[in-house]
Amino acid sequence: MAAAQGHFSDHSDGDRGTDETADSTETNPVPPAFRRAVEALRSARLRSEIEVDPTRPPQRLAPHAYAVEAAVVDGEEDLADGRLVLLHDPDGHEAWKGTFRLVTLVRAELEPEMAADPLLPEVCWSWLTGALEARGLGYGEASGTVTMAGSHYFGGLADRRPATQIEIRASWTPREGLAGAPDTAAHLAAWCDLLCQVAGLPPAPADPGAGTVTGAGVVSLPQRRGPQQP
Repeated sequence: MAAAQGHFSDHSDGDRGTDETADSTETNPVPPAFRRAVEALRSARLRSEIEVDPTRPPQRLAPHAYAVEAAVVDGEEDLADGRLVLLHDPDGHEAWKGTFRLVTLVRAELEPEMAADPLLPEVCWSWLTGALEARGLGYGEASGTVTMAGSHYFGGLADRRPATQIEIRASWTPREGLAGAPDTAAHLAAWCDLLCQVAGLPPAPADPGAGTVTGAGVVSLPQRRGPQQP
C-alpha cells in the first residue's frame, strides 16, 4: 500500500520557490541542481499525519537555501514539530564535503519518566540515522545534538504537570545523484519518519511504489504527551 499523501501547503502555483529560497538575482541565479532539489522536496509523498509548509529559510548559511516546517498532527494536537533546511553552495563547502547540506530541528514533549532514561539521547540519534538508512539513502558528515530540558510550574501555573522537551538538532550531507542533485524527496520522507517516531506513532506500512520501507528496524516512543499549553 502506498504511503498516504501528507498536507503540503502551496501558496504559489507558477514560478514556485523564487520567494521561498535564498535571494535570486542576475548575479546570483538559481542553479538548475538546486531548482531540481527544491522541486523534488515539493513532490515528496508523506504520511497523512504530517502537515508541511514552506517557511522563510536562513539567509547567510549558503548562497541558496530552502526550508520547510512540519508537524505531526493528531486531531487538534501537534505531537511533534520541526524544520528542515536545504542549503546549496555550487562551489562546494569544505566542511560539508559536498555542495548540498540538510539541517534540521525536531522537537517533542515527553513524559518525565521517559526522559529519565539515560540512553534516550543515543536512541533518538539512532532514529535519525536509522530513518535515512531504512530508505537506502547515502549521506556523510552527519553531526548533531540531542537535548532534553525539563520544566516545573509554580504559582499561577502550578496546576500544569511537569514537562520534558526533547530537541534534536542535526545536519548531514546528502549524496548527490547523476544530475548533481540529491534525492531530497526521499530525505524529506526519512525526516518525516523521524518526526513520527519522536511523536510516538507506529511505523507506516511499506511503500512498494517508492521502493522503501518506512520505519524499518526502529522503535517508537511507547507513550506521548499532548502539545504544550500556551
